[in-house]
Amino acid sequence: MDAPRVSRRALLAGLAGMVGAAATGCDDIVPAALSDGDSGGSDPSAGGPTGAPADSPTPTPTPTPTPTRPRFVSDYTIPPVQGGLAPVITRVATSQPVVFLTIDDGAVKRPESLALLTQYDYPATLFLAKSAMGDNPRFFTDFQKAGDRIQDHTLSHDTSMSTKAYAYQLGEITGMRDYIAATYGVAPTLFRPPGGAYSSTMRKAVADAGLKAIIHWETKANAGKMDYQYGNALRPGDIVLMHFREEFAADLAAFRAAHLAAGLTVVRLEDFIGA
Repeated sequence: MDAPRVSRRALLAGLAGMVGAAATGCDDIVPAALSDGDSGGSDPSAGGPTGAPADSPTPTPTPTPTPTRPRFVSDYTIPPVQGGLAPVITRVATSQPVVFLTIDDGAVKRPESLALLTQYDYPATLFLAKSAMGDNPRFFTDFQKAGDRIQDHTLSHDTSMSTKAYAYQLGEITGMRDYIAATYGVAPTLFRPPGGAYSSTMRKAVADAGLKAIIHWETKANAGKMDYQYGNALRPGDIVLMHFREEFAADLAAFRAAHLAAGLTVVRLEDFIGA
């Protein structure tokens, strides 16, 4: 069962006091005012709110409607495990104007990371490695509450893992699978190889660990700009790689500019591919 979710709008209000000026230099992505309405109180000498008589009923404020995210019907079916090997998904074949944001590792933990995702209502898939998460795995609990899924990126982030023995690879994958399940209450369903390299041995280990697919990429937000393996713009179905790094705000700004220019909506990968 998935963990209980809260709206990103509610999380944004809760994060208001924690977000500092870490995004300075990225003015187009610094969170706007994080509270709604006027914070001033009523005048006590007036007897009631805004000068109304003390026995007058307090008017009920009209709630500000929350923008509705466009809903897209998936036209993609995740490939099954075949011959004991998990499928590799590099890009989602779809005609829908959607793009997927994935964020790796978990080394740099700053509240503004969640605040920025929340401000723009970006769902994300987090591929976390235990070695990168360090001694603060609970930092990612609020991401999970917002609906983000926490997926398997191994215990040690060994970038040469794909060349090693099956038993070692299986241990890295199942060890992280079990750690995620114990820490966050929901077992992962997807896997990303450290560094991106994979092999038939890894595909077998992923399948034997009960995970549905290896998730790769063809584009990434890195060092404050977009890097494309094909073309020079985002395409429908692209899986974008980012990292929890010092330049998180600049990378997210580059991604935001790219997906808006391409007319694409950020949707949750797991929901769209059925994982």
